[in-house]
Amino acid sequence: MGCARYTVIVAEDEELLLNNLIQKIQSTDLNFEVVGKAQTGAQALDLVEELSPDLIISDIRMPVIDGITFLETVYNKYPYIKTIIISGFSDFEYAKRAIKIQVSEYLLKPIDPKELYNSLLNIKNKIELERSVYSDIFDESLSRSTPEQIAKALKDHITCNYNQDININLIANSMNFCASYLTKIFSQQFEITPSKYIISLRVSKAKNLLSHNQELSIKQIGELIGYYDQGYFSRIFKKYTGMSPFEFRENVSGSIGNFSDSDK
Repeated sequence: MGCARYTVIVAEDEELLLNNLIQKIQSTDLNFEVVGKAQTGAQALDLVEELSPDLIISDIRMPVIDGITFLETVYNKYPYIKTIIISGFSDFEYAKRAIKIQVSEYLLKPIDPKELYNSLLNIKNKIELERSVYSDIFDESLSRSTPEQIAKALKDHITCNYNQDININLIANSMNFCASYLTKIFSQQFEITPSKYIISLRVSKAKNLLSHNQELSIKQIGELIGYYDQGYFSRIFKKYTGMSPFEFRENVSGSIGNFSDSDK
């Protein structure tokens, strides 16, 4: 069940540059292992879903889905995954979008090995710092518990911290597990993946806030439950309820009004 210490997916449409970058990453002594490579944003997104890496390194210009759009999608679904953008040109608009999705590093081609090394070192330090947050709750002693007990511990943690970034990779690593194994035992126990359980809690809380806290804007409610991009919050909410947050609030307000009128 052991995993590589820091797993990486690399996305670059030019095969020669892709392989060269992979070689540079794996020649460092920082324990980063490339577990997947892609030449389109769509391929990269599929790999992220399958492999749940610690880090993504992506070119900006790629076919099917460009690098920024790909990383925006990743950020909205997996905000804990670290990201590096590489580009053959300096573009302020891309840089602004990269800042919005909290890209860890922005490197220009041709990639300087020293700059790459420093970027990877910075990300390694961030991961180690975040890992310490989970060490008191999820450690090797818990890994000796039954799968049911481990799944319950994770569920309890998610329930208390659903509006925060919950890093399933680091939680799994704290117990010397793969994220896929932790997801599997959670799903077997509760018939839902950890990520979908987080969404269900957030949507449930959003419904409550929309119904009973009219003074809060939709953006504020999204932020309170862990979604800082209002557009993404609205899309997630509609996917799970069939209505946008605005439509849900209007529907609830109308129902309350009708009930009050009939009760007079």
